[in-house]
Amino acid sequence: MKESERPIMTFTPTTTDFNLSPYTGLTRQSWIEAAEYLLGGVFGNIKNIEDPVVMPRYETEVTYPSKDAPEWRIKAEIFEGLCRSFFISAPLIHIEPDLELNGINVREYYKKQVLYAVTKGSANYVLNYSDMRAIDKSNNPTACYQQTVETAALVICLWLCHEEIWDTYTKEEKDRIAAFLTDFAHSNTVPQNWRLFNMLDMAFLYMNGYPIDEDIMRDHAQNILHYYVGSGWYRDGQSFDYYSCWAFNMYTAIWNNWYGYEKEPYIARKFEENSNELMKTYPMFFDRDGFTNMWGRSGIYRNAATSPFDANFMLRENTMDPGLARRICSGSLLQFLQRDDFLWNGVPTLGFYGPFIPLVQGYSCAESPMWLAKALLCLHLPEDHPFWTAKENNGFWETMSHNETRVTTLDGPALCMANHEANGITELRTGKIVKDKSDIHGIWNYGKLVFNTKFPWESTPQGKIFGVNWDAGNSDNNANGHADRSADISVDGNTAFLEEDQYSTIRPESQQYVLQYLDENIDAVASFTPNATFWHGEKEGVLYRRQFWEYGTDTETHWRTAIDLADFAMPYGIMRADKIRLFRRPIRLTLGSFGFPDNGTDIQIREKDGCKAIILKGKDYTGKNKQLAFTIMDGWSDIKLIKSTDTNPDSKNSIVVYAETTRNKQYGYEPYFLISQTITREDLTDFSDEDLFPVKEIVYTDKEKCGGYGPVTIKLKNGQVKVIDFYGIEGKLLL
Repeated sequence: MKESERPIMTFTPTTTDFNLSPYTGLTRQSWIEAAEYLLGGVFGNIKNIEDPVVMPRYETEVTYPSKDAPEWRIKAEIFEGLCRSFFISAPLIHIEPDLELNGINVREYYKKQVLYAVTKGSANYVLNYSDMRAIDKSNNPTACYQQTVETAALVICLWLCHEEIWDTYTKEEKDRIAAFLTDFAHSNTVPQNWRLFNMLDMAFLYMNGYPIDEDIMRDHAQNILHYYVGSGWYRDGQSFDYYSCWAFNMYTAIWNNWYGYEKEPYIARKFEENSNELMKTYPMFFDRDGFTNMWGRSGIYRNAATSPFDANFMLRENTMDPGLARRICSGSLLQFLQRDDFLWNGVPTLGFYGPFIPLVQGYSCAESPMWLAKALLCLHLPEDHPFWTAKENNGFWETMSHNETRVTTLDGPALCMANHEANGITELRTGKIVKDKSDIHGIWNYGKLVFNTKFPWESTPQGKIFGVNWDAGNSDNNANGHADRSADISVDGNTAFLEEDQYSTIRPESQQYVLQYLDENIDAVASFTPNATFWHGEKEGVLYRRQFWEYGTDTETHWRTAIDLADFAMPYGIMRADKIRLFRRPIRLTLGSFGFPDNGTDIQIREKDGCKAIILKGKDYTGKNKQLAFTIMDGWSDIKLIKSTDTNPDSKNSIVVYAETTRNKQYGYEPYFLISQTITREDLTDFSDEDLFPVKEIVYTDKEKCGGYGPVTIKLKNGQVKVIDFYGIEGKLLL
């Protein structure tokens, strides 16, 4: 895609009220304008009222439909475009029934297109379940299809604007839609969050007087309930991610109102309790600006992650602070809509900000990102609802003390949030993860050591690697005999950086360890990233996890290289004190920091007390100041950086600073502990020496100071003491 093909567009509300909304200025009218902004981009690609919602497409290798896709897959794109854009238009249709965009009456368009979608013989007919099963040659007894997902969006939207569309259909037309929904509602579905789609279909039918199989409903509902793990979170398949929020917590609230409160009060009460439990900690997942973290699959849904706040207000008993809820929802909305790379030809891109294919899954199409419109469903709340009338507040962020970091650890879903007052950033650490060792996309989405709201994860960097010539900096010896060295440097010819082989056999990863076994033919040496993360939990302010390389059930874990992870929050970031568990040497190991947007970067090196740091200062794509510092301490031999292109979701060019070390002797008693720190700022103010080099002393139990056994005590210059002790975590490692 050429830059010239992307019109420069950003959302600027014409209505603001900074008395009511001191953080964002957004009001209900601002949200209506945002919905019209998004829907206007969609309708800019629709020529007339007969056209389906099939949007321009610039990506054809990963997303569907492929050139040889079966008929049902082609029809799925039509249905996905219709129903997901309906998420945007349904509340608008209720608010502005006569809205016209691109010369088309929006209400009449959706009324007509919904009927086309369910009517056999129509050019825009999307196939019912029975039709697809008849043409499916896979002989899969549990076959299910994308259209099932979209039926749930359809019924939600018909409910949101029932007066304007559903109630205006004739009985025959309603029966036609109901027959289409019934076919999906009582047929196969995926045994995870998809059960909720069938539940909503049946609940909509029941609410409108159509018969359903209540046993099927009850079976789906009890399964959904028992995916619950605590703290408001549900396990979606193997993983935990935002599906727990934009599916489980959103759809169960709607189901309660349509069906559960009346027909299944026990299950409905549990869903309600779980939503209120989520509200206790869910605000901690967002940062001081309300930004959503790029984490888990389907990151293209972006601020749909805020939809559980709206869902909570649908419940009979709800506990969320409406002023805080709107502040987060509005902050996350602006996170995306105020970027000029967010839309391509008027439609949200396949990416987190601009186009970013490493994030995208094969089940997505060009219309899939409109799922983010779940965040806009809050427009169904009337204008006098507290969500719209309460004054914005920033919750716990307003009461935090200087340089405080608030850590919230949830063992059920294996999630740990660190909210940093010093920089306003939220960092997320995760566990209970297993991906196939070849699934690098899944490993990026779930397996990063830390996810950061202002530094979204980077895919494998590709470019030139630069090592540091530490003798190039100015230096003085300190009282301990260590060199204190600093320099401002460049990668463009300055002797402080030594360019290395750009075809190096190891490619570091941001916020991940990468391993190479060096006892193989060097030309064929493969590198590996951990594909499994086990969770132990927090103990005395330290979070303990374990990662495995090449994890699989075919080989005992003792024949797999592993690393025990221990990390704890610092004012501006996270310090790591990890211990490698090797069965085989020699190896090379790297650890990357966050990917840094490179739009002109000032690079500095610092060395003090035997520790080394690289500091990056620059701006992100939008021109906001960014700063990152990566410090290596015990266990590491060197610190380098790699300049990359097209691997960072924020900017075309990026830099990843990383640490490197080797272990050579089979069964050698070599250093086991790897200690490092990544800190970040949203301004260019220099980090202090204490920020960059916070460790006063590291005390080992073993006399060799390798950390092979016994606790390792890290004494910080601010007076804090952290004791790292992995002994016994073997007894509580959770997936």
